[in-house]
Amino acid sequence: MSEQEQHSASGDLAEQVANQKTLAARAAVQAIPDGAVIGLGSGTTVDAMLHELAARVRQGLRVTGIPASQHTASLATSLGIPLANLDEVSTLTTSIDGADEVTLPHLHLIKGGGGALLREKLIAASSQYRIIIVDSRKLVPALGSAHPVPVEVTPFGWHHTSTRLAALGCQPRLRTTAPASLPGEAVGQSGQAPYITDGGNYILDCHFGSISDPQALAIAIKTTTGVVDHGLFLGMTDRVYLSVDTGIQIYDRPS
Repeated sequence: MSEQEQHSASGDLAEQVANQKTLAARAAVQAIPDGAVIGLGSGTTVDAMLHELAARVRQGLRVTGIPASQHTASLATSLGIPLANLDEVSTLTTSIDGADEVTLPHLHLIKGGGGALLREKLIAASSQYRIIIVDSRKLVPALGSAHPVPVEVTPFGWHHTSTRLAALGCQPRLRTTAPASLPGEAVGQSGQAPYITDGGNYILDCHFGSISDPQALAIAIKTTTGVVDHGLFLGMTDRVYLSVDTGIQIYDRPS
């Protein structure tokens, strides 16, 4: 394949993914009731959702959004979506977010590729109903198949925290200002400045490979000294809107 053909194929794939994100976002937004307090996640899929939500707001839908990141807050404000802080509301009607990986049938997730996992998890935990919107690339046979588990850690002593996490069977890598994850690369090897979360913490991208027991791993990571939280979202999703070439597939968490 020539360089021109490769570029064309890459462009076609990007357009296909963008269209899938828009379709999934549109389907999720149509289910939002008037007067809802909505948790707004973070990431490119959520960006697409915000444009769909803003269109409904312009048509008269009354909502209050609770943003999970500064980026989401900025975009939502520019689109005219009313916002509030999480501590200003007692509960959220629903939350809408994306994911890096999804497994069936329990709708377990890996999240945090965009760096907002802590606030996304706080919003999900405060929501009565949690919706995830993804394109077809995000459905995997096992968590960890394609992405590392992001782990948010305190900057103080992060080298030592990384060593403790490595003892759990992973290859941690400090996320830098250009977040890219290569298995086996030494922590901090790039020499770039660490990526700083909205909460002022660092992120270690931990490569475990396919995870056989997500529940046990989640407990082990969470109880590691220096860890703030992690990107395993287990039992925290009620519905997934999965966009594929043939349309939208809807998956509900088993009761």
